[in-house]
Amino acid sequence: MRALILAIQFLTRLPTPQLRNFDAAELTRCAHWFPLVGLLIGAFVAAALWLGSRVDPALGALLGLIVWVWITGALHLDGLADMSDALGAAHRDKERFLAVLADPHLGTFGVVSVALQLLTKFVLLMLLAKSGHYVALVLIPAWARWGTLVWARLPSLKVGLGETFGWQISTSTITLWGLLLLACSVVAPILCAVPLLVLAWRQFLLQRIGGMTGDLLGAGVEILESAALLLLMLVLV
Repeated sequence: MRALILAIQFLTRLPTPQLRNFDAAELTRCAHWFPLVGLLIGAFVAAALWLGSRVDPALGALLGLIVWVWITGALHLDGLADMSDALGAAHRDKERFLAVLADPHLGTFGVVSVALQLLTKFVLLMLLAKSGHYVALVLIPAWARWGTLVWARLPSLKVGLGETFGWQISTSTITLWGLLLLACSVVAPILCAVPLLVLAWRQFLLQRIGGMTGDLLGAGVEILESAALLLLMLVLV
């Protein structure tokens, strides 16, 4: 139970009993619960989308997006912005990439990527609201956080939380969560293709960048969520 609470604390802003005295082993074990936390996030976003859509799909999309950003504390958007700045400035220089990635300042590439990501999610959520297929939305954040379990096993480019989580994630955990999410995806079978998106992002990280960091895991979550939403809408619209 402590590991689950830590996972909720790390990935969301939801109120939980505060666990202040924990060791590194507990922190790494909490990654096993990331997909479950994703389901929780998806449930809140879907509920907000449904509620606002009682008035208008655009309002539903706005409420859903606000809840999505709030509940995650923009954690993964920050990773997307950092990665975009690094890719834009590095020109395939690995050392330059890591230096820009570690820079806390936000550049033009980061601003544009976050703006486009928010706009993309808003439009796709509005289309989803019009289709009325709210249940499938619950699974998308869960699939994205399952993806982090896969990506975290890549070589770490620097010491950080991404590396820490990667140490303790077993193949059996990844497999069991994957099978469970595949079974749940019967509500929207197109989501069974999401593991292919996860593998595609893994291949990108491996070939283009050479490994992973916490920022790259966060960027992957954002990209996978939008890509899964797009897949869903291609089938429903």
